[in-house]
Amino acid sequence: MQSGRSAGSAPVVAIVGATGAVGVELIRCLEERRFPLAELRLFASARSAGRTFSYRGEPLAVRELKEDSFRGVDIALFSAGGGTSKRFAPLAVQQGAVVVDNSSAFRMDPAVPLVVPEINPEAVRGHHGIIANPNCSTIIAITPLWPVHRINRLRRMIVATYQAASGAGAAAMEELRESTRAYLEGKPYENRVLPHSYAFNLFSHNSKIDPETGYNEEEIKVIRETHKIYGDDSIRIAATCVRVPVLRAHSIAINFECERPITPEQVRDIVGTAPGVKLVDDPQRNYFPMPKDASGQDPILVGRIRRDLSDPSGHSIALFVAGDQLLKGAALNAVQIAELL
Repeated sequence: MQSGRSAGSAPVVAIVGATGAVGVELIRCLEERRFPLAELRLFASARSAGRTFSYRGEPLAVRELKEDSFRGVDIALFSAGGGTSKRFAPLAVQQGAVVVDNSSAFRMDPAVPLVVPEINPEAVRGHHGIIANPNCSTIIAITPLWPVHRINRLRRMIVATYQAASGAGAAAMEELRESTRAYLEGKPYENRVLPHSYAFNLFSHNSKIDPETGYNEEEIKVIRETHKIYGDDSIRIAATCVRVPVLRAHSIAINFECERPITPEQVRDIVGTAPGVKLVDDPQRNYFPMPKDASGQDPILVGRIRRDLSDPSGHSIALFVAGDQLLKGAALNAVQIAELL
């Protein structure tokens, strides 16, 4: 399904949730990547309407999101939460737009492609008006592993995430700043955004836990979305997702088992030329992926590549990755999908 614009003409693009942490990055990504658009329209809730952002040197005002906001829009980039997406994405499609949605609302819908351009760009062709952007942890974990999987199929993955405040939005980032300041000054602080004290603390991801499996929603997303994106439900996956007191960029420890034996040198060679990935693997200096280096960067950093000594068969590798949740984990991936369109 295509939008109503004429072939070859620049699209009109809308951002829904333009004032949020991901929305701000969407504006920046479109500008930095020189996305060929005819017009950019910014939408948010009524309380945010009237705010202005700079785009290509010109002020751009945020409009209140309404049911008829998508008339004349070709591509709508949504980053305003699942409830907003469920309500407004079908309306956008009815009015002729193609929606790239950053929420979890449509990810597991069989009729909606779930796309990481470095992995399954061809899936975009099967859209019916809505394309889903995967969970940030899923993107950061599986993008570096895809080129390995293509050469030597993955049989099992064990994932432990170290997730920054950016994953919970701008309000959580501000809560981390304020609570850290209060902690250092010896002042009391009452957290309002996240369920536990954030400064100098870490805790299990604050999504709902399934009483039957013991896994939280974030962990289930990593498992189910990997299966859908890779097109392989046979990969055995276990995930533990944790919030850490880092402002921006998620880090993930990954242990994976392949169908055939594989060496760290082979993985370095494969990852070193993979799109969207940068090798940061310097044992001499003990320098490996860190969120401070990944913040504000497009590539996912990969390092600490080593043999899993618990697997004498030589089929398993351990590594560590860091990626900017607001960029490749969200805004950048959405803009790359729009570029495919």
